[in-house]
Amino acid sequence: MPPLFEQLNPPRRLLLGPGPSEVSPEVLRVLATPLLGHLDPAFLGIMDEIMEGLRSLFGTRNRMTLPISGTGSAGMETAVSNLVEQGDRVVVGVAGYFGLRIAEMCRRRGAEVVKVEAPWGQPLDEDQMERAVAAGPTRAVAVVHAETSTGVLQPLERIAAAARGAGALLMADTVTSLAGLPLDVDGTGIDASWSASQKCLSAPPGASPVTFSELAMERFRARRSEAPFWYLDLALLGGYWEGTGRVYHHTAPISTFYALHEAIRLALEEGLEARWERHAAAGRALVDGASAIGLEPFVDERWRLPMLITIRVPEGVDEKQVRGRLLDEEAIEIAGGLGPLAGKVWRVGLMGHSARTGNVERLIAGLRRILKR
Repeated sequence: MPPLFEQLNPPRRLLLGPGPSEVSPEVLRVLATPLLGHLDPAFLGIMDEIMEGLRSLFGTRNRMTLPISGTGSAGMETAVSNLVEQGDRVVVGVAGYFGLRIAEMCRRRGAEVVKVEAPWGQPLDEDQMERAVAAGPTRAVAVVHAETSTGVLQPLERIAAAARGAGALLMADTVTSLAGLPLDVDGTGIDASWSASQKCLSAPPGASPVTFSELAMERFRARRSEAPFWYLDLALLGGYWEGTGRVYHHTAPISTFYALHEAIRLALEEGLEARWERHAAAGRALVDGASAIGLEPFVDERWRLPMLITIRVPEGVDEKQVRGRLLDEEAIEIAGGLGPLAGKVWRVGLMGHSARTGNVERLIAGLRRILKR
């Protein structure tokens, strides 16, 4: 009987969308490394190194810093499900698609969700956030640091101060910013943060780094009710990830964590400041190259992300057709807009291993050829 499938041989693409990003040869190599058991002492040592590396990337000494076995939304769900309870007042800043996702997760937990909204393409109004936090007893404040749907960088300092003043926890989505932008969880006063392996870390999707402050863990331990999701329960996860007497919780995705370990190692070997500058340089090159062929960035320079840039679609251009031709003729992937930005922008990701000026030059050359036609 012939095999049901041919041997897998997917096409080679240059990944310049909002994720996943390009994966380095070093990370690809470790994916072929033989497996260990998830309680093997050698693998437990790898887990320790992953946690310590993530602390360096987040800018924290939080003990509870680990990767969730799941994508970035699993990290978001971990923070929300463990720290938000029925009836809690939670102020959520919504300036794009992923702010809406946080608000929806909080709603499903039975929270009183107070949304502070900003037009897509602009950061949150910090005065509005401060007023919303002060308007009632607030359990938590949640914002997106780097909004993947719009390409906007959200300043956090004033919002963090407002949360502290109200005795509220600050939760921050750093899915797109971790390892690509300066991030100081402890210095800023972030109590819970989550990210994803496939963005600026350039590992395959499937791991969501999270970190929780001691204040967040105190609030967790003082919950009025049991954590709702067994798989994401911080107490159970801590039993597997922390200490010397680790106990079985779930079968960790061994190869995924090998890749995450190598991606963290490469980031630290490069040096965080050098890595941040590489992302900034790639972002500048994209804006300059786009301008040279008559394309404009959607987001103002003051709050524009370097690793996820939205480009305005010119009047009369079918943006989906352009993306299709880029994929078919140039083997380059970029993405379209979400929500109110659908059909109006292209989203270009220059994250991790993808953040190289050679990739920008290849993209601009491809866009020039296609738009001429």
